[in-house]
Amino acid sequence: MNYVITGSIGHISKPIVKQLISSGHQVSVVTSNQDRVKDIEALRAKALVGSVEDAAFVAKSFANADAVYLMIPPNWTLTGGWFEYQKKVADNYIQAIEANAVKFVTLLSSVGAHMRKGAGPVDGLGYVEEKLKGLTGTNVKVFRPSYFFYNLFSMIPLLKNMNIVGSNFGNTDEKLVLVHTKDIAEVIGNALAKLDFKGYSIQYIASDERHPSEIADVITKAAGKPAPWVTFTDEQSLHGMLQSQVPATIAHGYVELGAALRNGTAQADYWKNKPELGKVKLEDFAKEFAGAYNG
Repeated sequence: MNYVITGSIGHISKPIVKQLISSGHQVSVVTSNQDRVKDIEALRAKALVGSVEDAAFVAKSFANADAVYLMIPPNWTLTGGWFEYQKKVADNYIQAIEANAVKFVTLLSSVGAHMRKGAGPVDGLGYVEEKLKGLTGTNVKVFRPSYFFYNLFSMIPLLKNMNIVGSNFGNTDEKLVLVHTKDIAEVIGNALAKLDFKGYSIQYIASDERHPSEIADVITKAAGKPAPWVTFTDEQSLHGMLQSQVPATIAHGYVELGAALRNGTAQADYWKNKPELGKVKLEDFAKEFAGAYNG
């Protein structure tokens, strides 16, 4: 089988590529970075170098693909709208799938995509979900992972400088659903290897469910600096990101997503469709957090 993997070879894509290659499949990896070619070829995959914002490149990349793995790469240098960027990439993907009659598609979406609007950076994923649902003759499996454990790394400066961790959510009784990229890669990798999904379906991926105050307790103690979780106002959260030189469109998006987590709408559909939890738990990640904090 011929597979095309978007998103280069990051924490999720790389183990998926390795699994498919080890099973004897042909795998091509889309990357925007020429420097990643050697690493991709070392995995015995083919590197396709170009921009997913280039419709012609995406269409050519999907040629002869039996199955594709879609993800919209983050763009931390945006000066325009975040949704507009996501929409452009999504439209390129849909056109390439249709032009090449790709039979199997998997999408890395997110918790909150059911909202379609009001979840910041997840809104574009809701858009591509809708577009994929409208395809005929293509089997689509949408995966909605929860809040990445890795997002907690962004709180290290807070812990070091202010002896707190936190965000603009966490002051309700609702637990935060967490996921590790290892668990995401395993679930999506197995789905791609089997290609036994039909029609259009959605599956959540999660590793653990813990309250933010408990998250703070576990990761900060592991780092050797016990500290509480503090819930910021939206204004405080936005100001902090802008001070850290986060582009305004991205900062506003994350504030909106945090607000959706705070009011319960972002995870509402997850609680109705809970999956079996993955292998990596908060205490496992806490060791990674401590390593990053002390490293």
